[in-house]
Amino acid sequence: QVHLLESGGGLVQAGDSLRLSCAASGRPITSFTTGWFRQAPGKERQFVAAIDWSGRSTYYGDSAKGRFTISKDNAKNTVYLQTSSLNSEDTAVYYCAASLAKDIGVAFMEEDYDYWGQGTQVSVSS
Repeated sequence: QVHLLESGGGLVQAGDSLRLSCAASGRPITSFTTGWFRQAPGKERQFVAAIDWSGRSTYYGDSAKGRFTISKDNAKNTVYLQTSSLNSEDTAVYYCAASLAKDIGVAFMEEDYDYWGQGTQVSVSS
């Protein structure tokens, strides 16, 4: 069992940055792949970024490339999503998720993930 708790969301202006956190409990983050997804109102959930158990491999969705960075702090059992140059299209609920599948690497499909957090709202005003 893995419990995930997101934090760090909020209301910001276009061009601002936010650092989202995903604190895990139940298992060490070195034992699973962690992904970030987001869902805007009326839209399907979208892959944002993922990092494998070792932290050596990362993968980004098109909307995140060049603007977002995923990282992890094993000592704090926490995965981060550093966002920058935010715009109104980034407004969404951001979820982190854990995939326990062995050798999955950096998964980008929802069905590859086993546990989900409750999400944190990011709102960007233009």
